Amino acid sequence: MKLLEPVKVGKTTFKNRIMFPPLTTGYEERDGSIGEQSFQFYKRLAEGGCGYIVIGDVAPAATFSPTPKLYKEDQIAPFARLADACHEYGCKLGIQLFHPEYNVDALNALFAQGKMDEARAQLRHDMQHFISEVTEEQLLTLLDRMEACAVLAAKAGVDCIEIHGDRLVGSLCSKILNHRTDSYGGSFENRTRFALALVARLKAAVPDMVIDYKLPIVTPLADGGLRGKGGLELDEAKEFAVLLEKAGVDTLHVAQANHTGNMADTIPPMGTQPYGFTVYCAEEIKKLVSVPVSCVGRIVTPEAAEAIVASGKADIVGLGRSLLTDPDFAKKCEEGNAACVRKCIMCNKGCTDNIQNRAFLSCVLNAENGYEGKRVITPAAQKKQIAVIGAGIAGLEAARVAAEKGHTVTVFEQSLQAGGQLLIASVPPRKEEMMRALNYYQAVLAALPVTFRFGTTLSPEHYADYDDIIVATGAENMIPPIPGHDLPNVVGAWDILAKKAVVFGNVVVIGGGLVGVETAEYLAHLGCNVTIVEMLDAIAKEESGTILPTLTKELDSYGVVRHVNTKLDKIHCDHVTVTASEKDAAPKTFDLPADFVVMAVGAKKHLPDMDGCPVPVHYIGDCGGERPSNIDHAVKSAYDTANAL
Repeated sequence: MKLLEPVKVGKTTFKNRIMFPPLTTGYEERDGSIGEQSFQFYKRLAEGGCGYIVIGDVAPAATFSPTPKLYKEDQIAPFARLADACHEYGCKLGIQLFHPEYNVDALNALFAQGKMDEARAQLRHDMQHFISEVTEEQLLTLLDRMEACAVLAAKAGVDCIEIHGDRLVGSLCSKILNHRTDSYGGSFENRTRFALALVARLKAAVPDMVIDYKLPIVTPLADGGLRGKGGLELDEAKEFAVLLEKAGVDTLHVAQANHTGNMADTIPPMGTQPYGFTVYCAEEIKKLVSVPVSCVGRIVTPEAAEAIVASGKADIVGLGRSLLTDPDFAKKCEEGNAACVRKCIMCNKGCTDNIQNRAFLSCVLNAENGYEGKRVITPAAQKKQIAVIGAGIAGLEAARVAAEKGHTVTVFEQSLQAGGQLLIASVPPRKEEMMRALNYYQAVLAALPVTFRFGTTLSPEHYADYDDIIVATGAENMIPPIPGHDLPNVVGAWDILAKKAVVFGNVVVIGGGLVGVETAEYLAHLGCNVTIVEMLDAIAKEESGTILPTLTKELDSYGVVRHVNTKLDKIHCDHVTVTASEKDAAPKTFDLPADFVVMAVGAKKHLPDMDGCPVPVHYIGDCGGERPSNIDHAVKSAYDTANAL
């Protein structure tokens, strides 16, 4: 594979063309240092074969941003430890120079004076303010700090400096964000002045380091608008790329511009952007420069990455979420085992959602992500015969981990296929990407000591044939005993998604949680007139902030009616009676036309009767917690349980 071939970058060589692009991880310590969690995470990527890793958002000053920091001598050692660890695996390490959206010095002074409220009021989250307010003198100070940070990185043995062209630097370049009237605003020459000055400083200060520039592109929307604010539109970006190469930049990292207020623009969830959606930008830039160009943007499979470099669209492929899902992406390709790469489903549940909620990255499909060094599959002290009841994602993960430990596993599944709830979760619009999770297990389990018994249940007389039994029978749609629940026009949401039930006409979906809302969108797509009834004050509260805008837009386009703060009273043959409760108003009871009523009010555990079982029984996934949960809980509970055997 050309993807695995070395590539010359500046004065160094990357062993392959696989890059972990700069991501906000939340792994750094509270003081911004590279602690054990960060160290183990990046080391694991290097161990898995990645050729180039960039630590995202490294601040060259004391800031309140929850990011890594490198601005004084005593911070060198942790970076040096990480650089040494990466080099042991032939991986190059870079840091991305970053500046937050506020005046660092002013805020530090206010906090030192105890003026907490005043300081917090200036903790802005839009670069527009800082770009407009920062003085020319302060910009020169920032150049000094970034240069000093690069020098410290060089002392630590870091190989590359990536200029974050999408924050301070890219916002200064932007026609959209930069409204300055001095020598750093207005013309293209003025807007790019700071970026080129920074490149010159770095080339002089750390001449042996690779200088990488993240070149964010503001891309067009179908409605004529623009996606992204920091950075440049493609025509100016092409011109700027040529100037950057002349200034001495060794490689260009082409990506979608950010600062839109919607992280889905740069980290798009499943189905919201085409695969490889910014590769065409990298291809256009590559035509104009001789330095290597890297690209990112929903590149999921080894085959897709290989196609990009083999066709010359880019020289290096950035795999962010894909390497969270499987850090052995490169190693598996090297071993000719690309089919067993665990592929990202772009759900944004564990990665993007966690960062937005001030937690750390944790992939829902990879139980080890975020816990590297703590969650490790250990060889079994005693090899056992393990039975797994249920072939949903929890059962499949348990089978994988148990088999990799050295146990022999038999999976019993009463249906005729594996997948469980994945088979219905992948049905709503944009959700078909979830099937990649099932494809992974089908590929990897074929090479492990795992036998499937489909259309079969484990009978009590055979319990003793096994040393341990893992129960992963999942959950089932719950239909509460509301008056009329037994009428023929009442069906469960899961039966709709499993294609077991057919509805038409006016359909009322009871329950505005994620299952209910996705079922509503699916039915609206099929031509039904859909109304959602939800007792809470909003629908889809558990949905990712990067997905919710798209979901809401789709519901609006289909004319799906939503009644929140509303409960179901009674179901009739052709309508339902509901009561809406509004603040400072008397409850209002009214009828909604309903040819069919779809119940999506929750799920209950589906538990087999294991009374009298003579061997240890372990419950995982939806039947393992207090109540049915989600894919993240399914995978992690399965991993931990199987790994403890």
